[in-house]
Amino acid sequence: MLSRYCAGLLFVTSLVFAAPPAADAGKAGLDATEVAKIAPRMKAMADDQMVAGTVTLVMHKGTLAHLEATGWADIEARKPMRTDSIVQIMSMTKQFTGAAIMMLVEEGKVRLSDPVEKHLPEFRGQWVIVSQNDGLRTMKHPARPITVRDLMTHTSGMGPAAPGIGDILEKMDRTLAEACLVYSQQPLDFEPGTKWQYSNTGLATLGRIVEVASGMAFEKFLETRIFQPLGMVDSYIFLPAEKHGRLAALYQRKDGKLVKAGANVLAGDALQFRKGAKYSGPEYGIYSTAWDLAQWYQMMLNKGTLNGKKLLSPSSVEVMTRVHTGDLKAGHDPGVGFGLTWAVVKEPIGTLTGHSIGTFDHGGAFGTYGWVDPTKELVGVFLVQEADDAKPVRDAFINMANAAVLEPSR
Repeated sequence: MLSRYCAGLLFVTSLVFAAPPAADAGKAGLDATEVAKIAPRMKAMADDQMVAGTVTLVMHKGTLAHLEATGWADIEARKPMRTDSIVQIMSMTKQFTGAAIMMLVEEGKVRLSDPVEKHLPEFRGQWVIVSQNDGLRTMKHPARPITVRDLMTHTSGMGPAAPGIGDILEKMDRTLAEACLVYSQQPLDFEPGTKWQYSNTGLATLGRIVEVASGMAFEKFLETRIFQPLGMVDSYIFLPAEKHGRLAALYQRKDGKLVKAGANVLAGDALQFRKGAKYSGPEYGIYSTAWDLAQWYQMMLNKGTLNGKKLLSPSSVEVMTRVHTGDLKAGHDPGVGFGLTWAVVKEPIGTLTGHSIGTFDHGGAFGTYGWVDPTKELVGVFLVQEADDAKPVRDAFINMANAAVLEPSR
């Protein structure tokens, strides 16, 4: 009887965590008239088949101002997108991997300056490519080993997966340990620290360091150290069967129309739910919802704490969200540099959607995006499942969210 009671209590607690409060733009200190324009604009863009559907969320100073879903989670099944629809957030996962590393840094188990080979001996003796001409490759040992910081800033020189497992991001058929062993034997594309190159293999390697330093599987570390403390009850690496019905389908454009994507995309056919997958994907593996992600971003805005639960110290949040790439051309958008697994707005051209200098963010391959603007005390989440370009819809939402801020930037 007691075990049933405890299980029931756990279930009720989960429901409490999962349900967001009613959105109130006025209470949040935003212009309610401007906020009210967001959902109709998103619907119009979905109706025009720019995307299948969206979930959009805005929080200001910790209060929910807007949470709306428009369009379809599954067009063919006439299944509407819902505010609690689950999506694959893809590379937004990288922020969580970075936070996991920082937790271990705070525990004295990892240093940002550590050579990767200290934690993963298979990385010893790496080579760097000097030149490649007519099929002839010249290599040498790098001037220094790659470090944890190099991995977190995408300046390690680690390239794509080797040809033998080049489809691992689609099939997910190797364990993280097996994959990183292969990654370790590939030559670097350039001397560590000298260039910026977005590196999925580098972030996967960070995830493997989390496993080795913590003694826990990567997905278990996220579950127990991040998701559970923040009440992120719909966030997973491997989505449980009872939640498959809430997953939004993935779409791509063909002959001008949206059609479901097949198996030849990241993580394979979305509606096969990664059946049989072994790879935990620290670079792209998380499923989540808008409200779950809002907890994550609010924790970062709060300098590492949410609802009395401390995940990171203020100093760790500060070092993660500071530009570390200097004058290197970094990031996917103009005007940004890179922190430790976060893109950071550093120049005026990066503010064209209304972001403040110092805003930190990250997107995902299927169009998802989230940001924290410390100057405006604003958090935003944009969820979509679009294998092509969803940026026009995303940027419309960002501009509208920022336009609702009443107070001038500090």
